[in-house]
Amino acid sequence: MLLKISLVYSPAPRQVREWVLEVAAGTSIAQTLAQCRIFEEFPELQIGRLSVGVWGRKTTPGHLLHDKDRVEIYRGLRVDPKVARRERFNRQGVKRAGLFAKRRDGGKAGY
Repeated sequence: MLLKISLVYSPAPRQVREWVLEVAAGTSIAQTLAQCRIFEEFPELQIGRLSVGVWGRKTTPGHLLHDKDRVEIYRGLRVDPKVARRERFNRQGVKRAGLFAKRRDGGKAGY
């Protein structure tokens, strides 16, 4: 029995590469990646250090696939989200962010 699998990888922001594969029942994520030959196209990926998931839930490369699964390969974060938010807030300034973005005439800040 063949399973239809979708494999998705985003090599850079706003770029998505998708493969639609048919694999045999009982195939693992690692076997699917080898069959897809993604490592030839993206040599920076390494099977041992790969972060993968199925439908947004993180899992291991040994996970067995089911029909119509969507396998996702995750990139590492370049910047800590808390640091990025703090820097964005500092660039925008206090008066343009959060509670202070909208203000009624004659009203107090944040109300």
